[in-house]
Amino acid sequence: MYTELFRLRQPPFRLSPDPEFLYLSKAHSRAKAYMESTIWFTDGFVVITGEIGSGKTTLIETLLSELDKDVVVAQINQTQVSSVEFLQAVLVQFGFSPFKMKKAELISTLNTFLIEQYAAGRKVLLIIDEAQNLSLRTLEEVRMLSGIETTKDKVLRIILAGQPELNAKLDSPELVQLAQRVRLRFHLGALSADDTEAYIRHRLEVAGSDGREIFESATFPLIYRYSGGVPRLINTLCETAMMAAFTTDRDNVLVTDVQAAVDELRWTEFAQRPGQKAAPATVADDHTATGNFSEQGTPRQGPELYIGASDTSRQQTQELPLAKLIVVTDGRTVGELPLRMGRTVIGRTPDNDLQIDSRFVSRHHCQIVTQANACVVEDLNSTNGIVVKSQRVRRQNLNDGDVITIGRHDLIYIDERSMRTGMTGSNPSPTAAAESSGPDHDETQVN
Repeated sequence: MYTELFRLRQPPFRLSPDPEFLYLSKAHSRAKAYMESTIWFTDGFVVITGEIGSGKTTLIETLLSELDKDVVVAQINQTQVSSVEFLQAVLVQFGFSPFKMKKAELISTLNTFLIEQYAAGRKVLLIIDEAQNLSLRTLEEVRMLSGIETTKDKVLRIILAGQPELNAKLDSPELVQLAQRVRLRFHLGALSADDTEAYIRHRLEVAGSDGREIFESATFPLIYRYSGGVPRLINTLCETAMMAAFTTDRDNVLVTDVQAAVDELRWTEFAQRPGQKAAPATVADDHTATGNFSEQGTPRQGPELYIGASDTSRQQTQELPLAKLIVVTDGRTVGELPLRMGRTVIGRTPDNDLQIDSRFVSRHHCQIVTQANACVVEDLNSTNGIVVKSQRVRRQNLNDGDVITIGRHDLIYIDERSMRTGMTGSNPSPTAAAESSGPDHDETQVN
């Protein structure tokens, strides 16, 4: 094992959230302090957000390892559940077997348990990780739980941790009462270049480097350039670089090893890659008369639709597309995206194949699976769902001319196979299709 060559007691860059390896940057220290304050103050929620891999779960595990024995904890990690399933999960954490209970009995049991713990001098803490996946109805149940109190104090402390879209849910009109109970809210960003170097040195020291320079100093700027300071990506790159050095029987990591790791992982520089690929197609969310402004009313830069370099290269190296999507906003065609064999993911963030920059579109909203003789659209557990043929659907086979409505955007599916084989059909114009794309339906901001 490479730890012997590097004279380390344990691997320094494992992805598991090990509190022993926690590096407390200023931001991580502040987030941890906010979490700890929940134990002493019961007058509101603490909300911690951060991108994937930013260290939220490690902070939670560190907090749990440091709690006093008089703190009773329920930790919920599976959050794609109904409100009843959520209440059952909380009770399971407290030692109950609630699966035959109805909702009223679940709530009564929780109330009684919390009051009993308070009377016994114990504090009760509920930690919900990946809270951005909770439905609005389940979040409302969380708010109701937070209201359980004696004549003096609230009896349940609550920490919500999740990805940035959690903030958008909390700010939605349906959750005004819950948002008013948020006492502290903090976003955990990526590490700076200096913190990235300190983070790597810290983990090596915990693993047993004893001050030895295992990574040469010139490697740190390169690691930061490709990881963007995201702890999980730093771990992945450093681990791979150490393996590259190990294969040459060398006990230090050079720039050439980091570059070899980058090549092996097929990464591009972090600042240049949405989702580790060239820029995807991007559609701006239009809410003004001209359609060329952001939701805050500031002018957007550049065109509304970008077809990335990765797609351009595919056009040159693969056969003709089997189908395409015409993107329509407010009756205007703003671009199109060819569909070839495989999977096309559509959502709000840059790591999607088609990025729709809208507060009504989820991070990864839906996907289209293109096969030789068929195309299927599938909802990826989005908040607002997808509509095809005036119906909200989870999965739908697409026919030529079908319109997929996502938030305030319409995607018109055009089957190029039928056109090439001489088949005829009444393909609606983008404008006409947009006007008949489906009924109005309630939407929730999922920024």
